[in-house]
Amino acid sequence: MSTADLFGGLLAPPPETPVAPGAVLLHGFALADAPAILAAIGAVTAQAPFRQMTTPGGFRMSVAMSNCGPLGWITDRRGYRYAPLDPDSGQPWPAIPPVLLRLALAAAARADFEHFIPDACLINRYAPGSKMALHQDRDEHDFTQPIVSVSLGLPATFLFGGLERSDKAARVPLVHGDVFVWGGPARLRFHGIAPLKDGSHPATGACRINLTLRKAG
Repeated sequence: MSTADLFGGLLAPPPETPVAPGAVLLHGFALADAPAILAAIGAVTAQAPFRQMTTPGGFRMSVAMSNCGPLGWITDRRGYRYAPLDPDSGQPWPAIPPVLLRLALAAAARADFEHFIPDACLINRYAPGSKMALHQDRDEHDFTQPIVSVSLGLPATFLFGGLERSDKAARVPLVHGDVFVWGGPARLRFHGIAPLKDGSHPATGACRINLTLRKAG
């Protein structure tokens, strides 16, 4: 499935920046769909509210999280894992909104990952000062599938490292509507988010919303 197929050939492909083999930044790729995505995520988080989870080491995460899709990522004293039920409600996670699923498929195809089948979407809300330490996404079963990350709201600095935690990380600016896709040789690279700076965005207020779609099961 190509971007042209999804959008009827009416939109020219957005500009892009290759960051590493298998990793590309699609500038403004989500801009047109951003209002609909934010509205849909509002409905998702009304059913599965944001919460600050606890790591296995007992630390409370600075980022507030929720999930949508057949599987949701959770962390607690038992470890990091994907689960089909929201542990707070005991209910299945809400479905991935169709507008977000279409965008993720189009972004993956644009980055040459034609057969992306996401079954999990992590929803992260960053307040000023919150951050995400360098980490690998290793809880998924299929590393041939990419990660599609959608940035909405306040700008952020994405830290994109190497295959070792000690490798120097590139600092990649992300703004409202950007989509970052990485897979293939880049799939297991360490990555994170630098502390979010103070500010307010017309679409989200004083926060950044990040959506990461992946094939988890």
